Amino acid sequence: QIQLVESGGGSVQAGGSLRLSCVASGFPDSISRYYMGWFRQAPGKEREGVAAIDNSITTTYADSAKGRFTISRDSAQSTLYLQMNSLKPEDTAMYYCAAFRYRRDGPLSRTTYRDWGQGTQVTVSS
Repeated sequence: QIQLVESGGGSVQAGGSLRLSCVASGFPDSISRYYMGWFRQAPGKEREGVAAIDNSITTTYADSAKGRFTISRDSAQSTLYLQMNSLKPEDTAMYYCAAFRYRRDGPLSRTTYRDWGQGTQVTVSS
């Protein structure tokens, strides 16, 4: 059974930093073979792609995340990370980790992914 468990969320002041982690388990092979991404959803809004990494470590970022967020993975530890710096109040949302073995749509598209974590809350105060 594939499981994705996020952690690292919390409450921070604007300008602060957080590092989110997503531990994968139950995968039949290395997570380096998967397309993985971070999504976020604020109350009343659609879930949107924030950052993604593919099986050749090519990364993709939403315009809102470029220059501030960095996605990475540690295949040996089966862990995906999202380093978030210079946080803004508009970054407040539930953040989700997602994965799928094959590419279907764009790297920041919800339809690309099959497996999802339950989320970790990030709150940024002004």
